[in-house]
Amino acid sequence: MPDIVKIGFIGVFGVLLALQFKSHKPEFALCIGIVCSVLIFAFCIDRIQSMILLYDRLQGYLGDAHYYLSILLKVVGITYICEFCSGICKDAGYGTVAGQIEIMGKVTVLLSGLPILLAVIEQIYSLI
Repeated sequence: MPDIVKIGFIGVFGVLLALQFKSHKPEFALCIGIVCSVLIFAFCIDRIQSMILLYDRLQGYLGDAHYYLSILLKVVGITYICEFCSGICKDAGYGTVAGQIEIMGKVTVLLSGLPILLAVIEQIYSLI
């Protein structure tokens, strides 16, 4: 069975189980949601290891420009972590905290991408 199907089953089963506890024991429902999230993340670790191997190959092709690839991966990581934490905060009923995490993630992604924008502008300026 493909991993995506397993992840889907874990997610749906976890949500259905959490719904059973939500009205009587909301703390159990939150714990079930967190456990499901961690299990899904554990499945992602294997994929991340494969991605790291491909990342190393790409760095060899890019030479000095490998810095841009590391920024791209950093941005993807920031996005994933912020989304994960924001989802847990929303499930716990702290939508305001989730919103602040999302805003901080967006600002961090913007700041992480500025060196690439600066490099592009410098390249354009050098051609003129």
